[in-house]
Amino acid sequence: MQHNRYMKWFAVAATVGMLLILLGGALVTKTDSGLGCGRNWPDCNGSLIPKEITPAVLIEFSHRLVTGVVSISILALTIWTWRKLGHIREVKLLGFLAMFFLIAQALIGAAQVLWGQGDFILALHFGISLISFAAVLLLSMIVFEVDRKFDADNVFIGKKLRWHTIAVTIYSYLVVYTGALVRHTDSSLICPDWPFCYNDTPFASFNNMYEWIQMGHRLAVLIFFIWLAYITWHAVKEYKNQRVIYYGWIIAFTIVILQVIAGMLVVLTKLNLIVALLHSLLISILFGLLCYMVMLVARSNYNEKNK
Repeated sequence: MQHNRYMKWFAVAATVGMLLILLGGALVTKTDSGLGCGRNWPDCNGSLIPKEITPAVLIEFSHRLVTGVVSISILALTIWTWRKLGHIREVKLLGFLAMFFLIAQALIGAAQVLWGQGDFILALHFGISLISFAAVLLLSMIVFEVDRKFDADNVFIGKKLRWHTIAVTIYSYLVVYTGALVRHTDSSLICPDWPFCYNDTPFASFNNMYEWIQMGHRLAVLIFFIWLAYITWHAVKEYKNQRVIYYGWIIAFTIVILQVIAGMLVVLTKLNLIVALLHSLLISILFGLLCYMVMLVARSNYNEKNK
């Protein structure tokens, strides 16, 4: 029996809403609107509804409003899926992760407004939101019965690909953190060239911490790109008969190519806002896909034990 179509629409809305939270948070950071509502939370400049609207107030208040509305919708989706789809192994865990990390990112955001936080702590904010987004995305994929359509319930993944899938997903989180650190330390344009900090002197030593942060992120991305290229080659070679694995890794590698291009354009366009938000969008989708591949690894382990 197919899942309720209203649940499907609600799952799509919650997933899109969670994506808006991610992009809204990135927009707040990129436009330096974090204190648009002053040192006030949950009110804005002393009022529940801001009396004076400036661009910073509009961005920060809209982000808070979207976060509040989406939080309620995700709570509703969690309860709904627990009641209707609780027999599916991953549903309860995903619902818990979605709510836990959504609350965690809201509290970090509130702490930043009220007391201020160091850049290395603030860089965690996007990553924590990302886990919540991935959990909501996977819940939605279960609601839409993606597993059945791609026969994902019957996957068998070899030990080599299992290890690489889990390890590269964990590593991707490090890449996300270094990218967020670049943003929060205002290191985005410290290196005017690409791929090196200064293309005319590519192997010159770095002059300050900000260049180390920027180039450290680029190195992390390079390793990530090569790693995903190898995994995709392995999946294409060995898993042609399992569509969800075969196409899943091809899509992942395609997204990482677009992600690298977007990262390059962020530098070359001098931090164009649309390009920067696209950069955040691509890594969000990629991380969600990698988490789905990890879920398939868990399915494979279960199938192997029960065959």
